[in-house]
Amino acid sequence: MSDAQLEILASRAGLAVDWIDANGRPQKVAPAVLRNVLTALGHPAGSAQEIDASLQQLQQAQLDRHLPPLLTCDVNVGLDLARYFEPGTPCEIHLEDGSRLSLKLDDAAVLPGLIPVGYQHVHIADQQFTLAVAPERCYSVGDAVDSPIPRAWGLSVQLYGLRRAGDGGFGDTQALEEMARVAGERGADALAISPLHAMFSADTGRYSPYSPSSRLFLNSLYAAPGAILGERALRDAIESAGLAETFGQLEDLSLIDWPRAADAKQKLLQALYEGFVSGDHPLHPDFASFRHAGGEALENHCRFEAIQEMRAVRGENLDWREWPEHWHDPRGAALGAFAEEYAERIGYFAFCQWLIHRCLERAQTAARSAGMGIGLIADLAVGADGAGSQAWSFQDELLASLTVGAPPDILNRSGQGWGISAFSPEGLVRNGFRAFIDMLRANFAHAGGLRIDHVMGLQRLWVIPNGAIPADGAYLYYPVDDLLRLLTLESHRHQAIVLGEDLGTVPDGLREKLVARAMLGMRVLLFEQDNTYFKPILDWPDNALATTSTHDLPTLNGWWHGRDIDWNARLGLIDANGEIEWRRHRERERDGLRGALSQDPQNFREESHEADQVVDAAVRFLGHTRAPLVLLPLEDALGLNEQANLPGTIDTHPNWSRRLPGTAETLLDGIDAARRLELLACARLQAAERDR
Repeated sequence: MSDAQLEILASRAGLAVDWIDANGRPQKVAPAVLRNVLTALGHPAGSAQEIDASLQQLQQAQLDRHLPPLLTCDVNVGLDLARYFEPGTPCEIHLEDGSRLSLKLDDAAVLPGLIPVGYQHVHIADQQFTLAVAPERCYSVGDAVDSPIPRAWGLSVQLYGLRRAGDGGFGDTQALEEMARVAGERGADALAISPLHAMFSADTGRYSPYSPSSRLFLNSLYAAPGAILGERALRDAIESAGLAETFGQLEDLSLIDWPRAADAKQKLLQALYEGFVSGDHPLHPDFASFRHAGGEALENHCRFEAIQEMRAVRGENLDWREWPEHWHDPRGAALGAFAEEYAERIGYFAFCQWLIHRCLERAQTAARSAGMGIGLIADLAVGADGAGSQAWSFQDELLASLTVGAPPDILNRSGQGWGISAFSPEGLVRNGFRAFIDMLRANFAHAGGLRIDHVMGLQRLWVIPNGAIPADGAYLYYPVDDLLRLLTLESHRHQAIVLGEDLGTVPDGLREKLVARAMLGMRVLLFEQDNTYFKPILDWPDNALATTSTHDLPTLNGWWHGRDIDWNARLGLIDANGEIEWRRHRERERDGLRGALSQDPQNFREESHEADQVVDAAVRFLGHTRAPLVLLPLEDALGLNEQANLPGTIDTHPNWSRRLPGTAETLLDGIDAARRLELLACARLQAAERDR
């Protein structure tokens, strides 16, 4: 078998045969790995004959002169159509506003850049396609706060950790509303939240917000139904379901008991649904309108939930890839028959989606009404579980036979497998980027901003065949310019900012592309150092948000006290020598950070605990940077020790389960939080005056 032919096939399928690792060393993907990844991509490569056939298939597709359903371009820039048409070919553009443009391709077969921003429909030589014309840049922080040199600030919060009386054991959208109001009153322009993607209703033991069933829909457990249906309906449902005592017990816990709390919330939602459909409720038309607007995508998600629920009751496998073949096709006759038989259950899941959408809409309205220029910033996970609703509903556009992760590096010698699936680059193009656009719209719908987890995934992802170790993967490249144009266009249409989490190994040129489109990168205080030398304030860029920490890192107080090292040692993730060296290095890091913070004479003047002074100084430090937006994690505002998630663990560390010490309405009244928010607000004002 010819490795040369195999490598040609891999390159044409978008795989990187040669790549540079995090240490700058050249690497090459082994032939056996290439064959496995190619086969999972739908290009069999197990033999010379299969390689030749797959190559021929790809070549034929690349020579096809038939237009794809959607092309993208930038406003005022021509579109090269020489692959498809002759110079001078006339075309008619049907614009979104109902008007029409009649144009001709120029002498180089380029469609002139005279078409306005939007999704425009082009008719040319008996063919037609949608042309997505992107503006030059995204809606920016400056646009949101109406300032040419913005120096805004906000908080970031793990939604499940918020508290309010009657929440049933974890944070919900009513607690989010309360937090948005009190943060807005203190001058915050943004409130960034953990992902609210739909999870698996039939498997409540899965609750990592970054491993969702679907990024098109929401986790209905976070709904606060009393805000929509009324407190009386809520009280009646709690009483009829006998949940009052259970809710009280769950609310007293410091860690969320997810399976028990989710089960109780689902019983509540079921009781509310029964009351809703049995009477003549004034919101029936709104529910019907929501369901109609949701169309096929919503129907498929609800059918998926109903099938999983049925199979869970029977003790059968929930992974759709293990279902009977006749249920693999969401549009098949068998699913139509199932939908008729289980119409009530499908209606229930649609009701749950309606509730959470209306609740999240209220939360964004509350944020903006409290004076926030941006409001909620939603979080978009890098992928969805291959066994979930999105992968089942969009099988031609998601790679359910591959999982996403990271190659081995100096920090993780085994690499990482994240257990989630990503889009198929070929499937996206083939289907006019439908699933990507729908996903963006769903996540922009009730937010003033969108954080894209692992934004490098817009350019390339490390993909691993199911069942393989992370090292046996390869980088798969995506049509990054098309994806960035669509993201820019949707940002513009929704008047929402875009943040790209660009921590880790970033492909060459990607940060420049993000900057050009006003997509903010991300700079974390704990990482902004060169071997314990921390970057000075004025060296921080003006094209990235600034923050003290993230959900995958220790809190600032926890970092100062080495809580992350404690956990790694306790769980056996490092040996004794590694622990000793890590603690020595942390001591040097602490000295480096204290030195950087001490350059401001206003820091370390108070008589208080050193860690408290460091957190205060760090907050002021970030406030004085040139970052257009500073996001302070609520854990750091409160000076907490424990982090939300410890990467590399599943059930040995209480990931995604910590509750905050106080109600959402009163958290910011505490002396530490109030002081730090005032320090941050004042520093931001001073930075704005300095940089005018």
